[in-house]
Amino acid sequence: MAKIQYDRLNVLTQTMNLFWQSGYHATSMQALFTVTGLKPGSVYLAFGNKESLFKMSVEHYTNNAVAELNRIFSEADSVGEAISLLLTSFVTNINTEDYVGCFLVKSQLELSNDCELKAYVQQQLKRIEQVYEVNLLSLYEEKDAKEKATSIMLHMFGICVYGYHSKNQNILMNTLHASLPWLPWHQE
Repeated sequence: MAKIQYDRLNVLTQTMNLFWQSGYHATSMQALFTVTGLKPGSVYLAFGNKESLFKMSVEHYTNNAVAELNRIFSEADSVGEAISLLLTSFVTNINTEDYVGCFLVKSQLELSNDCELKAYVQQQLKRIEQVYEVNLLSLYEEKDAKEKATSIMLHMFGICVYGYHSKNQNILMNTLHASLPWLPWHQE
């Protein structure tokens, strides 16, 4: 029997994009077979069922997001600048033609009635929040760093969800500036 050759990361990226665009419930196994180009037996053998493939896709997304956050924090002149740049990029992204918000935020909202998958997505969101918290600890005491990290996540969620409703970047940026005055916002 011939061994099926595939690039695991490529498959996870393809399935992540499909789940991200369509949502967990609207994504069928047939759609997953189609997007990956793999036969059903290969998908089940390598990745398990739809739920396990979704979890792997969510983890893949989170790993990439954490790596990108760490890169931005390491390259920025300050923690505050990194956070300002990240939030500004969230606002800028709402006007892209294929805007889909944050995969984790979308999944958490969709899976509100599925306790196990929702809890898994929440764990991944916590990983992202911890990146903010760890970086903020270089400037603030633990309590303040935790509160500021929570505030960043709250604003990120808001931008990701509100971005479907309003594409007005000026209003969103003015709101961020007013609600997060401790960040070093660059005047455009």
